Amino acid sequence: MKLSDLLSESRVLLKGDPETEITGIAYDTRKIQPGNLFVCIVGTVVDGHDFIDKAIELGAAAVAVTKDVTVPEKIAVIKMYDDRAALSAMSTIWFGHPAEKLITIGLTGTKGKTTTAFMIREILEEAGIPCGLIGSVENIIGDEHIPASHSTPESYVLQEYLSRMVAKGLRAVVMEVSSQGLKMHRVGGMTFDYGLFTNFGVDHIGTGEHADLAEYFACKRMLFGMSRTGIFNGDDERADDMMADQPCRKVVFGAKEGADYRLSDVTLTNPGGSLGVSYTVSGRCNMRVDVDIAGSFNAYNSIAALSLAKEMGIADEVILAVMKRIHVRGRVEPVKVSDSFSVMLDYAHNGMSLRSLLKTIREYHPKRLVCVFGCGGNRSKDRRYEMGEVSASLADLTVVTSDNPRFEEPKDIIADILIGVKRASGTFVTIEDRREAIHYVLEHAEPGDCIVIAGKGHEDYQEIRGVKYHMDDREMILEEAAAVGLL
Repeated sequence: MKLSDLLSESRVLLKGDPETEITGIAYDTRKIQPGNLFVCIVGTVVDGHDFIDKAIELGAAAVAVTKDVTVPEKIAVIKMYDDRAALSAMSTIWFGHPAEKLITIGLTGTKGKTTTAFMIREILEEAGIPCGLIGSVENIIGDEHIPASHSTPESYVLQEYLSRMVAKGLRAVVMEVSSQGLKMHRVGGMTFDYGLFTNFGVDHIGTGEHADLAEYFACKRMLFGMSRTGIFNGDDERADDMMADQPCRKVVFGAKEGADYRLSDVTLTNPGGSLGVSYTVSGRCNMRVDVDIAGSFNAYNSIAALSLAKEMGIADEVILAVMKRIHVRGRVEPVKVSDSFSVMLDYAHNGMSLRSLLKTIREYHPKRLVCVFGCGGNRSKDRRYEMGEVSASLADLTVVTSDNPRFEEPKDIIADILIGVKRASGTFVTIEDRREAIHYVLEHAEPGDCIVIAGKGHEDYQEIRGVKYHMDDREMILEEAAAVGLL
């Protein structure tokens, strides 16, 4: 591709030959190949402009910058007016606009995106529409499963994934579109066939995330200015604000009168020892739906997926079959260790999601509700206080432990959590080592208990001072269950 193909009114050539052949685009010097265009991204920690000399040494033929730079005469220079928007636009051009060749479905919301995305993908696959997935658990391209590091990958990676989906014959993609991904233009230039709003709550506010709640909300709203059809949870208190002045066609689901897909008669089910939920849908379709995942909130996740599927014309029997069998890794995921009590994993990692999870499990009337959790380091302390108070208010026993301490000391994070715990009256213990905490609750489990291991969910690592060590709650539960004689 010629350098001129990547230029626009917001990306102008300051020096060099527009006919220069570019062999690829890179924004990380560790991935530079001879003849590449090196795009200088100004991050919160690292500034790509500081690595221009290294990029040229490795063979870059051109650089894209937002600052004044001095480079050798043979190196072409593109001036960008927004680095991340430019990277997204140029990546889209480089890979041949792959999103235009797929049915594109984007999901945004504070919680429920992952479960809803997996439901949608399973429904489309069952309906004979090969579908890729971009999400916080993993990225799925045909039979290839790639662990995810962000809900929404950097724009270049995203466009590469989409192009590989097209090459493999996929016809659709369902994506978790995070507020950070929207803010950083990772989906810049895309038009989504469908955008879906699950709900809105307080999260991702703090250093390195969003400055305040208004910015967080505004970023989520961006998706629907990029969507042809928007599907909205009409029961969310910010639904009207999310829909206001959006140019997309609007479809609403929820329990309120007038919803296009109206939810009613929600019933918690416990067939054969498993926990699930059942409900009726009326409006644009009429059916009774059984979902084999615990929690009344999964009525909302599943009716969101159902609404999208019906708008795409998918048959009722396909939707119902998928809902009956669906399980999502790390989202209210059962781990069988005993016939007398239950253990569940969940990714709940903020006050809103933990409250929803514990209130839902409480509705199944366990003898005791035991909650094991920690909080991530280098994140808002308010999240720690809130999660501590939520657990101590709703669980019979709270076990405070470590999560991803990152660059903080686990004991300091636990001390913050305990400030919240002590605002309520629930019984609690602190066990810093997460494996020991899991061992403790299994060893002291009583018949009829429900034990929730929260915060990690699908993750299989613990991050300590910049290094990720293998740690999988699922594995530890099974190993410690064997150690206490349960298996």
